[in-house]
Amino acid sequence: MTPRSIPLVAAAWLLALLGAAQPAQHVFAATAAPTSPAPARPPNGVDLFTLSTNCMACHNGMTGPAGNDVSIGTAWRATIMANSARDPYWQASVRRETIDHASVTAAIEDECSICHMPMSHTAAHASGRTGRVFAHLGAAAAPGTGAPPRPDDPESQLARDGVSCSLCHQVTPRNLGTPASFTGGYVIDTSAPREQRPVYGPFVPDKGLQRIMHSVTGYQQTEGQQIRQSELCATCHTLYTTARGANGEALGQFPEQVPFHEWQHSRYAAEQSCQSCHMPAVSPPAPIASVLGQPREGARRHTFLGGNFFVLGMLNRFRDELGVAALPQELDASAEGTLAHLRDAAAHLTIERASVINGRLAVDLVVENLSGHKLPTAYPSRRAWIHLTVRDGSGRQLFSSGAITPSGAIAGNANDENRAAFEPHYRQITQPDQVQIYESILANQAGAVTTGLLEAVRYAKDNRLLPHGFDKATAIPDIAVHGDAETDADFTGGSDRIQYAIDISGAQGPLTIEAELLFQPIGFRWADNLRGYTAAETARFVSYYDRMSGTTAATLARATQTVSR
Repeated sequence: MTPRSIPLVAAAWLLALLGAAQPAQHVFAATAAPTSPAPARPPNGVDLFTLSTNCMACHNGMTGPAGNDVSIGTAWRATIMANSARDPYWQASVRRETIDHASVTAAIEDECSICHMPMSHTAAHASGRTGRVFAHLGAAAAPGTGAPPRPDDPESQLARDGVSCSLCHQVTPRNLGTPASFTGGYVIDTSAPREQRPVYGPFVPDKGLQRIMHSVTGYQQTEGQQIRQSELCATCHTLYTTARGANGEALGQFPEQVPFHEWQHSRYAAEQSCQSCHMPAVSPPAPIASVLGQPREGARRHTFLGGNFFVLGMLNRFRDELGVAALPQELDASAEGTLAHLRDAAAHLTIERASVINGRLAVDLVVENLSGHKLPTAYPSRRAWIHLTVRDGSGRQLFSSGAITPSGAIAGNANDENRAAFEPHYRQITQPDQVQIYESILANQAGAVTTGLLEAVRYAKDNRLLPHGFDKATAIPDIAVHGDAETDADFTGGSDRIQYAIDISGAQGPLTIEAELLFQPIGFRWADNLRGYTAAETARFVSYYDRMSGTTAATLARATQTVSR
């Protein structure tokens, strides 16, 4: 047997093993009786894609040289990307928007399905229809009643497969990095027949293995370096939403999340890509396929590390109701990996100076952003804040700013106590009810604070920590600093310096200062504002949140210091 013939034998063996001879050309094709004519396929666009389960057959069960599991499929299915359509917070948020702007429900579902249900959205548009959300999910179950009914049509299967393999790996290089590519403006060639449709990867394909993949999936394995580029991620992670008026009228475009622009305006744009942080490299070289896979230099894990450990835990705890496919241990590992990434690569906290002068403790605290974009970035429900405590020599607490409560609210935070108010950006904190919170606060057309995403027309506050190299003075409006941080000379690219001046009259030393930077993927106000909506999706999420409110926050960095009186 010649080496060149080995892949052909493997292909035959693989096809027999998978029983793929019939569905190879179309995963949704029905198996007709031999005497029946082939049923006509409706023009629903599902031929463009295949489900992730068909990719896992060859991209799971992989072991690296060190004996570690480097499977692509199992890593991916335990991520937020894989569960983008199952995300109960996203579903509740979309339902809220359709209630607030009922006259444009179809437009909202179309807009919100672009990146959370990208395959079904693309298939619908290829067939001349708009994208849908809830028709693919069925009616959401009331809390505790079990899983909701789920449509079994092919387009709904694609919808529930989230941000999947055959979506990202079919994105062409066309328009990447341009405004046309943002807000789900990825381009997929919808004209090529299935047997000629390329799927892009970062490596030059082996001809024999290329034939195996084509035999099993119908796709043409093709080298495409765009798969390594930040511009590919930017198609969905640079998102401008359509702001809506009281009658559903379009008011303009709002920069809901623009981490790509933040990255471009930082030093990291010249140093590392999105993939270099969020898809860690596999070391040493490892195979990317379980069938005749050879070690590849530069292979990356499909863990898609982000910041939403909270929803990962929610997906695991309520997995049956949400129809989650990943195993419990896989989601546990994904959540812990996310937390480890946040602890190791998000921020650093330093107490630069601490001294007692005339009965007051002065503390200079510096928080450094280690990420390549604002911290926190992306969806505006995210916030980070400083929790600082001072204790006397007996351990008695003298001062506390920024403690988290059992409900997930921040003690002293004006926004958690009053939905119409919010904390300013501070240069100095002197009182317990003053909290330094790094966040974006949205305002509607009337200037009122809102968590209604499609109401938002501007940022009333944006003091999220800037990445290194970010210049406030030259930032484009979409990534500008808003509020008091704009004129704070100590709020600069890479860090913020804040002073605490605390009355400690009569306290016995030594004094112990403890500071930590806390982070929530979903701030209390963003969850609590959903309580006023009588819909199954909103009620379900609020119920989940209440049962998990003690786990909403994570510590990104700590610093301690002892001061003698």
